[in-house]
Amino acid sequence: MSIKNTTSIFVDCHVFDSGFQGTRTYIKGLYSELIKKRDLHFFLVSSNPDYLESIFGSHSNVTYLKYKYHNKYLRLLIDVPKIIKKNKIDFAHFQYTVSPIKRCKYIVTTHDVLFIDFPEYFTSLSRIVNTFLYKQSAKRSEIKLTVSEYSKQKIQQHFAVSNYEITPNAIHDTFFEEYDKQQIKAEVEDKFSLKNYIIYVSRWEQRKNHQMVLKAFLDLKLYKNYKLLFLGNDTSSNQEYDDIFDKLDSEIKNEIVSLKNTDLKTMLLLLRGANASVYPSLAEGFGIPPLESVAAKIPTICSNKTAMSDFSFFEDYYFEPYNQDEFNQKLQKILTQNVASDFETMAQKIKEKYSWQKSADILYQLIKKHE
Repeated sequence: MSIKNTTSIFVDCHVFDSGFQGTRTYIKGLYSELIKKRDLHFFLVSSNPDYLESIFGSHSNVTYLKYKYHNKYLRLLIDVPKIIKKNKIDFAHFQYTVSPIKRCKYIVTTHDVLFIDFPEYFTSLSRIVNTFLYKQSAKRSEIKLTVSEYSKQKIQQHFAVSNYEITPNAIHDTFFEEYDKQQIKAEVEDKFSLKNYIIYVSRWEQRKNHQMVLKAFLDLKLYKNYKLLFLGNDTSSNQEYDDIFDKLDSEIKNEIVSLKNTDLKTMLLLLRGANASVYPSLAEGFGIPPLESVAAKIPTICSNKTAMSDFSFFEDYYFEPYNQDEFNQKLQKILTQNVASDFETMAQKIKEKYSWQKSADILYQLIKKHE
């Protein structure tokens, strides 16, 4: 025990040094709840600890520390072991990959192993490296977590590791708050020159299927009445999307907006101002954005594949992400029909099923068990 009689928890927060992604939402949601446990002391570490403090706040049981190295491998090989030793850490929590130099008990969250089942979306090198690192990280960790039943089954199948616990992603209460739609739309129009628009919140990767949204935008001639907003950073290129976009007339291109490096406040504003939200991803370990948009009462359609198949409450608003016609029909429906009551009901189901407090309690009990 490093601080009085508390258990010390190191949390690798390097994902906060880049744009929005699922692991960042996971850490924020989980530890915003867990830091309420006063018998634990947390060391949250990134390259920008001031930014971390602006997110999690000032607490007597939270210490913010700074990494020296930005490089992933130097961070894991040098920074992390030094910080763990100096602060006498009891548990260290990593996403996917742990430090190879072990000086305390490890917690690892393996969000997914999509690169094994969907090799076409990943490079050969990344598949080889990640298969080795993720499997070894799981074997070296006392507490093993994942975020969905789908991911748990796939990890067990590919790594032959069975003692994983599920700490599901959840939706922050902010997304469920009431707001004035017209006031929000006026603010969005003033700041971003967006009036009526369809939003897709996702980083750019081939498996995210951005081209399906673009094709629907063109097929249905939605550019006559709407703009298309892509919100998310680049991870890898999508040649199919680029080929379609590059051939468009400049007038249509002007109706397609791509924003990157936005903060949570801006993302929430743009989400609330949208006429519709879509999530056509082909493969996910969980899939938070469609739940966030439903929580904000935005008419939403969602892919029915991989971990998203757990979102059974989508019912008529599910679609097959390889079926362009079905996607077009479902998108047309949420743009033209009054479906508000359906999404009020769905939002309540999400609030009941996915709770960061529940996930934090699962991890807390596991920490107590392994003390």
